[in-house]
Amino acid sequence: MQIHPQLRADCHRLGRFDFCHVLLHKNALLPWFILVPQTAVTDLLDLPEERRNAALREAALVAELIRKYFGYPKINFAAIGNVVPQLHLHVVGRKPDDPCWPAPVWGHLTESREYSASRVEEIRTLLVRHGGLVVE
Repeated sequence: MQIHPQLRADCHRLGRFDFCHVLLHKNALLPWFILVPQTAVTDLLDLPEERRNAALREAALVAELIRKYFGYPKINFAAIGNVVPQLHLHVVGRKPDDPCWPAPVWGHLTESREYSASRVEEIRTLLVRHGGLVVE
């Protein structure tokens, strides 16, 4: 399965779960993961129930990791797809002192910080150990 070029440009590819590829947004100011289900369907609510539930289970697993290991108490979740037509799910950690709180991250996250290669690898390892991520 091909991942849309815009998602590849904006993210680090970490691996995959059973149904979704797992990406990490390159802006390290917030823990921002993007899950890309392995499907040609473009809208989350159009997925067959079993597949929709699988995508939501995997998103919930990432949300749990964001809370537990990153210390973010609030999770923003979206399946917008207006710019990138390929179905993808945003799972973003939020807290009152983040750079754009309480506004949404889209269009309000004006600062940027890069992840180091070692930090990306730490996050990948965390997902392997605590989420069953498969590294491709």
